[in-house]
Amino acid sequence: MKIGITGGIGSGKSYVCKRLQRHGIAVYDCDAAAKRLIRTYPDLQQQIIRLVGSLDKAAMSQFLLASDANQQAMNAIIHPAVFHDFEQSGIDWMESAILFESGARRLVDKTIVVTAPEEVRIQRIIERDGITRAKALQWIARQWPQQKVKSLSDFEIVNDGEADIDSQIEKILNNLETSK
Repeated sequence: MKIGITGGIGSGKSYVCKRLQRHGIAVYDCDAAAKRLIRTYPDLQQQIIRLVGSLDKAAMSQFLLASDANQQAMNAIIHPAVFHDFEQSGIDWMESAILFESGARRLVDKTIVVTAPEEVRIQRIIERDGITRAKALQWIARQWPQQKVKSLSDFEIVNDGEADIDSQIEKILNNLETSK
């Protein structure tokens, strides 16, 4: 069974994935894979340079935030490469912030959304990335609303800094085991 883990920026998906690794579950990280593929595939590099003008992280970030059309153009380059890489990886679990938006949902059988209150997410983003509140809100606004993603998901893990993540993971793992 293939499982997708999603959630908006700052929700704590990576933290949940680290907790899953303690259960012996390998999780394919789409963001890390995209960065690796961009670094190692000259064809991807050339396509991005043609689109953005540079491979500089700041330039790509500015390009992505500028418009939906820019984001869609970049995604049309990167997503097919990441999807193919996931399918070849032999890993059954995938972490993707934009699992539904990107079309990666078709690659998995079940989905888990990691949620957190918006203010918690904003603080996490500011601390992690060293950016302003306004920039954090810009990134949040570029993604689907958390409630929409939650309504499309099979399971939810609440990562508000107070809820017990491990017990939520155990419950989902048990549910997945019995549904096989």
